[in-house]
Amino acid sequence: MAVGVFDLFSIGIGPSSSHTVGPMRAAAVFANELRGSGLLEGVASLRVDLYGSLAATGRGHGTMTAVLLGLEGYHPELILPEEVEERLAAIADTGVLHLAGAVMSDGGAIAGSEGGKPLRYGVEDMVLHPLTVLPRHTNGMKFAVSDAEGEVLHHATFFSVGGGFIVREGEEDAAQQELDESKKELPLPFRTAAELLGRCASKGLGISDIMFINERASRSEEEIRDGLLHIWSVMDNCVKTSLKREGLLPGGLKVRRRAPDWFDRLKKESPSQDEDYYDPAYWQEWVNLIALAVNEENASGGRVVTAPTNGAAGIIPAVLFYALHFAPGMDKATQQDRDDIVVRFLLAAAAVGVLYKEQASISGAEVGCQGEVGSASSMAAAGLAEVMGGTPAQVENAAEIAMEHNLGLTCDPIGGLVQIPCIERNAIAAAKAINAAKMALWGDGSHRVSLDEVIVTMRETGKDMSHKYKETALGGLAVNVVEC
Repeated sequence: MAVGVFDLFSIGIGPSSSHTVGPMRAAAVFANELRGSGLLEGVASLRVDLYGSLAATGRGHGTMTAVLLGLEGYHPELILPEEVEERLAAIADTGVLHLAGAVMSDGGAIAGSEGGKPLRYGVEDMVLHPLTVLPRHTNGMKFAVSDAEGEVLHHATFFSVGGGFIVREGEEDAAQQELDESKKELPLPFRTAAELLGRCASKGLGISDIMFINERASRSEEEIRDGLLHIWSVMDNCVKTSLKREGLLPGGLKVRRRAPDWFDRLKKESPSQDEDYYDPAYWQEWVNLIALAVNEENASGGRVVTAPTNGAAGIIPAVLFYALHFAPGMDKATQQDRDDIVVRFLLAAAAVGVLYKEQASISGAEVGCQGEVGSASSMAAAGLAEVMGGTPAQVENAAEIAMEHNLGLTCDPIGGLVQIPCIERNAIAAAKAINAAKMALWGDGSHRVSLDEVIVTMRETGKDMSHKYKETALGGLAVNVVEC
């Protein structure tokens, strides 16, 4: 299917969309195939091989435990954080994995993990190949099950290509063909910013309108609106949950959670009798707080929205918070007005996200952090410019400015954990997005460098970037900072 708003904004768990959500999703697909094929009862052994970046930084990103959960049948968009803790504790205590034991529905697991095929298997049984990169993508994984005689019953190779998206080996061409065919069914398809602006000009519509019309090809207007408001509610609840947590983040770096203390300080320095009023003098502090809160929750393995990735999950919520509380006229906005802003913001941001997904990459392991934080900053700038009354040309300009000043951003998390520099980087990128939108809105939309040119530059920069700086823990901060 064509990439849509609910592909770019999907609900999952932390700390990484490419290293946690994608591997869990791939493992769940494999488990579901075993259950549906009738092969499950004959399974006597399981083998999991992780390659490239998944093997190099997988421990810090929760890749191995995510794979275990996926193999039990859990899906990242449905499993709850408490279920994660419960199942991982059970596997660690017993040493037993219940292959394809959980059947998931929108309400959660409807068949417990005690079903399925019990196998003695754990994280230590996975085979890691950190220096081996499979041809399709650095985030490669192989699954295979055999019977008692050692005959392979079923096997599959998947790639986690960023943002929770997965591709199966051997189906790349078919997937691209399906994508191309599905785009033909869209009323107003676009692949480049130039095409998007052309659609806007010919129809006299804004960027969010074009995205909304395309979404209506597969969903009703009510489903789109309700779905986007739900996405925002999950983002908002992520912040609220994070502000209740204190202490250190997991993983051994002893990174202190700052969001709760910052929240208390803001309430003291900027008191208000109206919960909808926020002192504009403190807009930067609030933006920083929201970005940090989301990414601290992500680092804890909490429930977040990929936007478009987990590592960059705090940027869009922070900038959308700014739009709802600090943009001109918000003091007089009704709830209906606020809901409209959320919907239009996320649609415009997603339209720009489609451009990055189709022309370049949103995977830090493929193009560095410019593909994650840079893309999110660009998307957020577009969303903000849209809801602040920008023309399509100004919205495109805002997205271009934000990415232009994130070019070359490396992915070098210390200890393979999505903490340093990832958490602060979200706050910095959110501020860049706001400034980019303001700069674009003070112009008339004309500018020297186009968004398409910047996207191509980002892609080519990613190709030229040393693999050391693409989520391998072999360069940058990952090797120049002592972990403990």
